[in-house]
Amino acid sequence: MASERADDDKDTGESGATNGAGGSADAVAAARAAGPGGGETVRVDSWIWSVRLVKTRSMGATACRGGHVRVNGDRVKPAYAVRVGDEVRLRHAGRERVVVVKRVIRKRVGPSVAVECYVDNSPPPPPREAVAPAGIRDRGAGRPTKRDRREMERLRDLSRPQAGPDGS
Repeated sequence: MASERADDDKDTGESGATNGAGGSADAVAAARAAGPGGGETVRVDSWIWSVRLVKTRSMGATACRGGHVRVNGDRVKPAYAVRVGDEVRLRHAGRERVVVVKRVIRKRVGPSVAVECYVDNSPPPPPREAVAPAGIRDRGAGRPTKRDRREMERLRDLSRPQAGPDGS
């Protein structure tokens, strides 16, 4: 195993030693090391976990079995082989991610390396609602007092559209 690694280093002209200036070179080397050995394909559940689209590999497999993962428009099983150039669509956490595979990797890598393995064509996430809902009380706060009730009614009236003077 060590001799194979030494042979690879001779072929590519890279060494296993890390220098202080080569941050991106280290990232490229890590991505190469995480890539498949002889073949050019990787399981889709493993790939979406490797590039950090899902938190665990089992979550990736569950998403595939639930029909939340599509490759080139087709629903796929967890063992589907992903290749460079495939478009992967993943519905996860209330959002759809659309990515195109640039590099096939098998092992989970750091976020900076993972971003280099795909092109993100996802639509922007929907804006989060900045205003808190009116009239929501903390759990365990007890029964509202008369003053609290009047405040909640006032807030509810402010959030409703006001009727005109003729009552319409």
